[in-house]
Amino acid sequence: MSERTVITFGTFDVFHVGHVRILQRAAELGDRLVVGVSADALNIRKKGRAPVFTQEERLEIVSSLGVVDEVFVEESLELKGDYIRKFGADVLAMGDDWKGRFDEFAELCEVVYFPRTPSVSTTALIEHIASNS
Repeated sequence: MSERTVITFGTFDVFHVGHVRILQRAAELGDRLVVGVSADALNIRKKGRAPVFTQEERLEIVSSLGVVDEVFVEESLELKGDYIRKFGADVLAMGDDWKGRFDEFAELCEVVYFPRTPSVSTTALIEHIASNS
């Protein structure tokens, strides 16, 4: 029986318990977890701001987690299908804030959406820190 590979993507900035939980749940779906960490430039294009932590720091944080087997830099949202093929992913796991957005990849692999951790948001954390400084 071959190894089951799960892939997920995210910025993973201001790392918090919601990130931990989605990575743990993704890892439970297979034998190997591959994580695409959004490039700084991608984050600026997507959210209009640079991450708090640099791409290298975010890669280091995510790769240090025991449930993560491999990390790479996600350069473009349009390349998700290429990344799924490159890493031989059997499952694409994402938070349900993306629900339906990646259904097009169901022809390449199983697509799973996880409920987000209530009351935890990187953007809200950043705004809270900024308003109290």
